Amino acid sequence: MGSNPTASVDGEYMRFLTRKLVMPTDLNPAGTLFGGTCLSWVDEASAIYIMSEIKHYRIVTKKISEVIFNAPAFQGDMIEIGVALKKLGQTSVTVEVEVRNQKTKEVIANIDEIVFVCLDEDRKPTKHGLVK
Repeated sequence: MGSNPTASVDGEYMRFLTRKLVMPTDLNPAGTLFGGTCLSWVDEASAIYIMSEIKHYRIVTKKISEVIFNAPAFQGDMIEIGVALKKLGQTSVTVEVEVRNQKTKEVIANIDEIVFVCLDEDRKPTKHGLVK
């Protein structure tokens, strides 16, 4: 899957690298994408993006800020998850995420900040070595 940069975030471009097909098992009782499933996909896509960018593979999610669900996704919809680097701490990496319908580009959800922390072999916070 190639990247599809669109929205500018702090000088970085959001890259839509992850796509998911909404299946019957992903639905809530109202027949739309279950928010918890969407957040699981977002967490995984964000972690993979960070691991790929910083070449550090032991990271954990520290914080997910407010999540705004803007529109539903239905069975059969293909959604894409866009991630952009927002901020670098000494041991942390913060990203912004947008979930949208791949066909219509309608925004399904926005997450302003997801913070990940890099860990060493002893599972203690460690510097990632990146500079922005």
